[in-house]
Amino acid sequence: MTRTASSVWNNCLLFIKDNIKPQAYKTWFEPIKPMKLAGDVLTIQVPSKFFFEWLEEHYIKLLRVALVRELGDNAKLVYDVRMENTYSNKKPHTVKFPSSNKKPFNSQGMTMPLQIDKRELKNPFVIPGIQKVKIESQLNPNYNFENFIEGDSNRLARSASMAVSNKPGGTSFNPLLIYGGVGLGKTHLAQAIGVRIKERYPEKTVLYISAEKFTQQFIDSVKANTRNDFIHFYQMIDVLIVDDVQFLSGKSGTQDVFFHIFNHLHQNGKQVILTSDKAPVDMQDIEQRLLSRFKWGLSAELAAPDYETRISILKSKMFRDGVEIPEEIVEYIAKNIKTNVRELEGVLISLIAQASFNRKEFTLSLTKQIVDKFVKNTKKEVSIDYIQKVVSKYFEMDVTTLQSKTRKRHIVQARQLAMYFAKRMTKASLASIGSQIGSRDHATVLHACKTVDNLTETDKQFRKYVDELTKKLTF
Repeated sequence: MTRTASSVWNNCLLFIKDNIKPQAYKTWFEPIKPMKLAGDVLTIQVPSKFFFEWLEEHYIKLLRVALVRELGDNAKLVYDVRMENTYSNKKPHTVKFPSSNKKPFNSQGMTMPLQIDKRELKNPFVIPGIQKVKIESQLNPNYNFENFIEGDSNRLARSASMAVSNKPGGTSFNPLLIYGGVGLGKTHLAQAIGVRIKERYPEKTVLYISAEKFTQQFIDSVKANTRNDFIHFYQMIDVLIVDDVQFLSGKSGTQDVFFHIFNHLHQNGKQVILTSDKAPVDMQDIEQRLLSRFKWGLSAELAAPDYETRISILKSKMFRDGVEIPEEIVEYIAKNIKTNVRELEGVLISLIAQASFNRKEFTLSLTKQIVDKFVKNTKKEVSIDYIQKVVSKYFEMDVTTLQSKTRKRHIVQARQLAMYFAKRMTKASLASIGSQIGSRDHATVLHACKTVDNLTETDKQFRKYVDELTKKLTF
């Protein structure tokens, strides 16, 4: 009977299925397609480069034994890998990779030592006097997994974070991008990964840094003509945690240098963890080649906590602070503070402080006073994207029209109002606001804000626009 790629591979699968767990078999072997058999060389197709790398790292020995049983001692394996083209609109193509088995199997069907390429990328720039062990992680030990309460709103992100902390650089979650609104725990979770890695792998170099500080360091390095030293420093890191990566928006120079640092770290099996206030698909003025890399791993959302999770967060905080508060008070806070974790803890801290300083009991009446004041004084933070959507809907146009170059009066006014509210309601810079609302410069945003102020004072109809939009954006 003539052997074919399908018959050989099916026999291999029978052996493999008997030696691994069903879920692993379903995930990593069912998607594989046999393509070609040429002598003792079997070619199989896998859906991605990551898929190929995972098989080589975790199942190479099993594959070797299975192939030797079917094709003999000189069996060889070639992967036909589907590659996504991240630099153009060309259709995905395939690339062939030989298995890391460089030498033939021995006659007993046992495997030869796995051949792993240990070459490091050479970097010609060395920072005099800098040792890896001297790099401070900049982590806050109070941000750990033990005090990050799990719930439906954050389960995926927390589970992925735990997986990364157990095996940095060795999971499919690289990079891991954690995104969500203000006060939902992005920084806490990202730092918890770093803290756990430092506990488990003290030899690894972990660094936490905000995107804003990273940008400033880069600007300083350019001024001091030490750009290469800056790049080399970050290429030394084993686990890089960058907070608020959306801050790179519109900063082409910083994006370019981060792109090269990211590539080096990823290619060398280092772990990258990012946080953002929005998903990659919603990021604006970030280069496409960088966005494509953000999507390589996992993007996990942190949503607002549900009622049960809010209760758990409050009780955990009470336990850590060593205080006891009646159940009805805890429930009242959880029912009325729904936005984020930071506000929940803020109300609890205020309640404890009021009761302690004024020597009062924890009462429902006192709690209501604090919650009412807190909710009243807490400004609702909105995104520039949200402002554009609300303003566009109000003027019955789409966001694309709002951002367009047209000089029609009603569209120009809508665009100016969007810029005005973005300046009032977000912490974004004028340049960032302009880049997100139709790729304008900071001077255009400044002019828009002044125009809105002037028209509000002189035009009754325009003042009505401002009042009604204010209500829509704050309630």
